[in-house]
Amino acid sequence: MSTHSSFSSGSGLSKHRNVLTRAERIERLKAENRWDRSKGITGLPKVRSIKMA
Repeated sequence: MSTHSSFSSGSGLSKHRNVLTRAERIERLKAENRWDRSKGITGLPKVRSIKMA
């Protein structure tokens, strides 16, 4: 079985992704002062992912 052409692009992360990893969400929440360590990592609020052109 061959791989889909979308997986064979150079860096792979150059395209806009709608879903962030938990670590990326926590980084953004920290930058906005909306999260601290005492709140835990489950039940995180939604973080908007805006495409930068």
